[in-house]
Amino acid sequence: MPRYPAYSSSVAALSGSVFSALSHRLASHDGEVYPLHVGDTWLEPAPGCRMEDLDTGTYPWLHRYAPPQGIPELIDAIVERSSLRTGVETQRENVLVAAGATGALGAVVGATLEPGDDVLILAPYWPLISGIVRSFHANPIPVPFLGEVDSPETAIEAVESQLTAKTAALYLSSPNNPTGQILPAQWIEGLVDWCARNGLWIYSDEVYEDLVYEGNHTYCRSLDPARTFSVHSFSKAFGMAGNRCGYVVGPAESIEQLRKVSVHTFYSTPTASQVVALRALQGAADQWLSDARELYLQLGVAAAQRLGVAAPQGSTFLFLDVEDRLDARGLLGFLEDCVDRGLFVAPGPSFGPYPHHIRVCYTSAEPDVVRRGIEVLADLTGR
Repeated sequence: MPRYPAYSSSVAALSGSVFSALSHRLASHDGEVYPLHVGDTWLEPAPGCRMEDLDTGTYPWLHRYAPPQGIPELIDAIVERSSLRTGVETQRENVLVAAGATGALGAVVGATLEPGDDVLILAPYWPLISGIVRSFHANPIPVPFLGEVDSPETAIEAVESQLTAKTAALYLSSPNNPTGQILPAQWIEGLVDWCARNGLWIYSDEVYEDLVYEGNHTYCRSLDPARTFSVHSFSKAFGMAGNRCGYVVGPAESIEQLRKVSVHTFYSTPTASQVVALRALQGAADQWLSDARELYLQLGVAAAQRLGVAAPQGSTFLFLDVEDRLDARGLLGFLEDCVDRGLFVAPGPSFGPYPHHIRVCYTSAEPDVVRRGIEVLADLTGR
């Protein structure tokens, strides 16, 4: 039990940066920089969906607090979207608009876990989920999964091996960050059924649902809406990462509990961010998304071909094993060599037990900059 001047042991154990201790050198590098470490896009949002498109004449309440659950018009648009996509009847009571998918997952974790609970996290995983679980004094349990399992049966074996009396939930992301893979429908069906048999919540991270290049995205909520929290974001599909607007859809009685957490953390999601999110869902960003998805696909395929890895099925990332290029300095030494040439990539340990991997985001800078960065990486990896 911490007392002054000590801190929470759960929080003290967290890293201040989820990517690299070398990221501070980004601003001081002398020469061109290739910032392929952060999952973002160089594109501005669609016309009509930017902050400069808003005015207080049209929205006199623009700079006031939004309702803690979200702007009613945005909630209604989410209800329609979720109902159509999942086939599950959705009401306003099933939705909470949040400060990004990060805020949404924080509300989910805070409402469904007790200190000491375990969350099984399919790895490799989005790096912030581990810290969110720890922040609420629960235990993230990485489950090596993608690249390890090859069937519904082995998928179940992987999670079954980590199940204990303390296990409360399963987290998965598809399309996956950082691998760019899409979990096959049969795997997800098996996992959802396994969670039902073991009385577990399902945290389904679906922020890349609109960036699918190959195959189909399977919604966990379509299979078991009573135990599933589907987390979504306007950051990835609409180029609005800085707006901090996302949402979660789940059981109505559970959303009431999530709202208690959200009110006592971020209170409400930025009003202006919700307005442009609503515009995007009303069709203003449809063509923008279609064009962006095609451009992202071209960039991802070209980067994968140059690096000699499989093309992404979705999201905006490639996950590379660089073990054969590591010397006695290990992965940190390789990252230092990258930084010396202006290349910044995310280290594998941020995504789970991957001491020999790196993640590349091929949409984080203008295409020509990304292509030059990929050439630098190809040279460093001998590919």
